[in-house]
Amino acid sequence: LLARNEGFFANCFGYPLSIFFIVINEFCERFSYYGMRAVLVLYFKYFLRWDDNFSTAIYHTFVALCYLTPILGALIADSWLGKFKTIVSLSIVYTIGQAVMAVSSINDMTDQNRDGNPDNIAVHIALSMTGLILIALGTGGIKPCVSAFGGDQFEEHQEKQRSRFFSIFYLSINAGSLISTIITPILRAQECGIHSRQQCYPLAFGVPAALMAVSLIVFIAGSGMYRKVQPQGNIMVQVCKCIGFAIKNRFRHRSKEYPKREHWLDWASEKYDKRLIAQTKMVLKVLFLYIPLPMFWALFDQQGSRWTLQATTMDGDFGALQIQPDQMQTVNPILIIIMVPVVDAVIYPLIQKCKINFTPLRKITVGMFLAGLAFIAAALVQVQIDKTLPVFPAAGQTQIRIINLGNSNADVTFLPDLQNMTVLPMESTNYRMFETSQLKSVIINFGNENKSEIIDSTSSNTHTVTIKNAATGIVSSLRSDNFTSKPEEGKNLIRFVNNLPQTVNITMGDTDFGILEETSISNYTLFPGGRTDDIVIVADSTNCTVTSEALGYGGAYTIIINECSEDVTQLRYVEDIQPNTVHMAWQIPQYFLLTCGEVVFSVTGLEFSYSQAPSNMKSVLQAGWLLTVAVGNIIVLIVAGASKLSEQWAEYVLFAALLFVVCIIFAVMAYFYTYTDPSEVEAQLDEEEKKKQIKQDPDLYGKESEAVSRM
Repeated sequence: LLARNEGFFANCFGYPLSIFFIVINEFCERFSYYGMRAVLVLYFKYFLRWDDNFSTAIYHTFVALCYLTPILGALIADSWLGKFKTIVSLSIVYTIGQAVMAVSSINDMTDQNRDGNPDNIAVHIALSMTGLILIALGTGGIKPCVSAFGGDQFEEHQEKQRSRFFSIFYLSINAGSLISTIITPILRAQECGIHSRQQCYPLAFGVPAALMAVSLIVFIAGSGMYRKVQPQGNIMVQVCKCIGFAIKNRFRHRSKEYPKREHWLDWASEKYDKRLIAQTKMVLKVLFLYIPLPMFWALFDQQGSRWTLQATTMDGDFGALQIQPDQMQTVNPILIIIMVPVVDAVIYPLIQKCKINFTPLRKITVGMFLAGLAFIAAALVQVQIDKTLPVFPAAGQTQIRIINLGNSNADVTFLPDLQNMTVLPMESTNYRMFETSQLKSVIINFGNENKSEIIDSTSSNTHTVTIKNAATGIVSSLRSDNFTSKPEEGKNLIRFVNNLPQTVNITMGDTDFGILEETSISNYTLFPGGRTDDIVIVADSTNCTVTSEALGYGGAYTIIINECSEDVTQLRYVEDIQPNTVHMAWQIPQYFLLTCGEVVFSVTGLEFSYSQAPSNMKSVLQAGWLLTVAVGNIIVLIVAGASKLSEQWAEYVLFAALLFVVCIIFAVMAYFYTYTDPSEVEAQLDEEEKKKQIKQDPDLYGKESEAVSRM
């Protein structure tokens, strides 16, 4: 009975029970990584207050580091600690990094004056960078170990189960990515804080940190069930030594008196056996093809940076759902789950029926082309977004607008350049742009009466002047608007103007705008977009309550109070900044094209690498494949930094053009590539080694033949 119980715990439905711990571990780890990464660029922009370009640069530096550290993890696992101890050790580092990120985003930690802004942003930056470095070491270090450790749990006769395990393992990766990319933006959008209500980044980073801790605990819990293969030495090190010796030996024998060899790696034959040299040749042949591939990843990984920032200027209202900008990244894993089976079961068979030889390298070429088209689509969307963006004054410029609250025409003169305009009753002008030196004051004329307002451009370069021809004369008010960009994350800026002949107190939702004198303008206050709030106006003994209009997303509005009585409340809405009008749904085509490119590029690339690699060097090519992702993110930093393009759509076109050029280069390289079968090469090497042994010891071959005949 005890033996049966042990057998049950060791195997479940024909699978080693230990793999379920590994699958759960992978799900939690991917949830942790992608959940944190989904909100990262917005954390840089809105919490650390970095601009779009610097936020993008740090984001891609982090991603590049995550794909450079797998080489370190593979070396530690294969040469020193083994896979189990490497996973545990680096997972601890990983968990600490996630916890540090959560702590770094606590606004109240340095907000001593309780004004809602960190007083010492350097502390938050230092903690954030420390956390990201630890996360990069952890996630990258365990990346090449976990899947291989799962494969180690199977016996030789369980090839079918091992194959299914890798499918389940890949599913757990996508499930963790999809669920976290939905949940963490929702957590970020919540408001939390001790002294002031802020975007809840501590929760958005804290939940991934908790999932990473769960991942570590689950993995350790299965320790007694694992098959732990001891480190056998890293083949990657042997390959590097073989290449290094060949180069060194060739340099030593560079004079013409030494005969040339068929391949430069043959110069390593004095020290290394023929098998290692032949296998290294096959690996280098594939790695040479990898040279153009980073350009694909340079575009692909901008989903989490440039495309997310693009979504912040778009309308995320999907009726019953309000989509956060960072949630648009979920389109990719959703489409992956749909597209992979469709491509495998429908698209590829149709191409085969058309008798088109759609080789792996041709698939990769098509994938690169589709990614380029995705960025052309992104550029077209950006052009439409740019049409809706307001023009803010640059250095040396000043904007001003006039709101006429009176019942007669007002003539306005801008000094000193003497520009004139007429403002109709109860109307407002658009913002007019001036050179700061050409706008010192504004003269307001109602008939024979006039009044002057002095413009102070040292405090702000955007101003609003309200004017009114009251019984006591001209009443005016000047307010510095103090905005230099659209409101963040689809929120709205709202302020009020009092056009009543008495002082009023205004409350909207939970926000008290305070007391406003006649023609006075309140400060702007941020409100969530797309919702309505109750506006309560208290004027002398009269209270008016009215529900505000739904004001869209990402706009700025001035609400003018024209009448307030028990029966009638009259409000007028003036649009200061146009709300986001380009819908986020327009990003779906670019995500679709990029996902189609990923399916035929990434999946095929892994399959091609596996099929072209010698049996003991598949990890070397896996490391090379991950390295292309790292280099791709470095390319983003170089191109974005060197291009100096002021228009975002132009940068998208530049990246697309670069990928199209690289796609042509790769197509030429692929045309001259000759596919090899590593198993045939290795079988030929085995045969040669056997013949060599027979020559050295003919008696041994005779004994083997005799033993076979007896069987």
